[in-house]
Amino acid sequence: MFFDRVEIEFQAGKGGDGCMSFRKEKYVPKGGPDGGDGGRGASIILEARLGVNSLAQFATRKFFRAEKGGFGMGALRHGRKGREMRLFVPCGTSIIDVKDGFVIKDLTQVGEEFVICRGGKGGHGNARFKTPQNQAPRVRELGEPGETRHVIMELKSIADVGLIGKPNAGKSTLLSRISSARPEIADYPFTTKYPNLGIVDVDTERSFVLADIPGLIEGASEGIGLGHEFLRHVERAGLLVHLIEPTPVDGSDPIQNYAAIREELQHYDESLADRDELVVMTKCELDPDGEVREKLQSYFGEHPADHARDLRTISAATDVGLNELVGEIMDRVTKRREEMVEAGITPTLIRQDDAPVTPKKERRVPPHKAAATEGLSDQVQAQDVQGAATLSDTGKVVPGERRDRSS
Repeated sequence: MFFDRVEIEFQAGKGGDGCMSFRKEKYVPKGGPDGGDGGRGASIILEARLGVNSLAQFATRKFFRAEKGGFGMGALRHGRKGREMRLFVPCGTSIIDVKDGFVIKDLTQVGEEFVICRGGKGGHGNARFKTPQNQAPRVRELGEPGETRHVIMELKSIADVGLIGKPNAGKSTLLSRISSARPEIADYPFTTKYPNLGIVDVDTERSFVLADIPGLIEGASEGIGLGHEFLRHVERAGLLVHLIEPTPVDGSDPIQNYAAIREELQHYDESLADRDELVVMTKCELDPDGEVREKLQSYFGEHPADHARDLRTISAATDVGLNELVGEIMDRVTKRREEMVEAGITPTLIRQDDAPVTPKKERRVPPHKAAATEGLSDQVQAQDVQGAATLSDTGKVVPGERRDRSS
């Protein structure tokens, strides 16, 4: 199952209570207070992890509680600190407060983390309250409770390109032909019931993420159909690829279908409607004379848009225009990434291999393995070596030849 919206309650660990104790030892009169402090409660941390694609791990568990801190003990022994709870979420997860509805944090970059609940502080033991005037304090502190948050986690996929269009427009077929994704494909509407993501590899160095959402229909912005529930997955996409079927199965007009989808996008989010758009007429073999294409061109000329908009024709069944379409999408995605870098925004990584490799620190060689005794071991002792130590080709001091004890 695909889960992109869950409601969760988090509770950090309570701090451990301080201890009230007095030293009792033979030959030590008036030992005094020796109660230790309680340990700090564990915090809950959310981290965006590459490879986590949904919120399925949170679907069946509605409450997460972190570990408590340990109690303080006598002999000035402090309680153990609670082990932090680290939970992994997909990149693009928004943390929303249930009560007030504001966005607490938006995790968009790989490795970005956020402490959603901090653990409570541990209480002081009675040793902390010792003063010259009060040398036997009989008071201690209880641990503070950990923070509690009731939130909604909402996933908005990090995709470079979003596929939109009417049901049966060919979105899933296009995704399966140009990427390794294998969505369900059938000849009936609403085959796609949840978003599908695919990575399109143009060459060895260039690739982009393509998001396919369920088909949109009129009234989607008001909750009709399936697509309205998943439009959030194309909110972060810098380019929208709008697929149009030349001869819809329901006999509707393709131009009216295009206008209806654009209107729904505007009702849902005006910024989404102003996004760059690439209009693609699929199944071009069903329009051999180019009549539908000419009508679309005339419509675009009569209704100019404020955003970039081009028209292309493809056929996923015969591979017509697929390479040209992928090249055009890659050029636009590359341009947008360059603009993001200039604006100081780091593009989201696609694969783990794209992450920068941190060189490992060289381990320090112990002195007994870096000098004249480097070649010695349990099997090769100093008395087994003949002659003085010499310099090797690498400049290291090595012992001489091994001596045969039997001789």
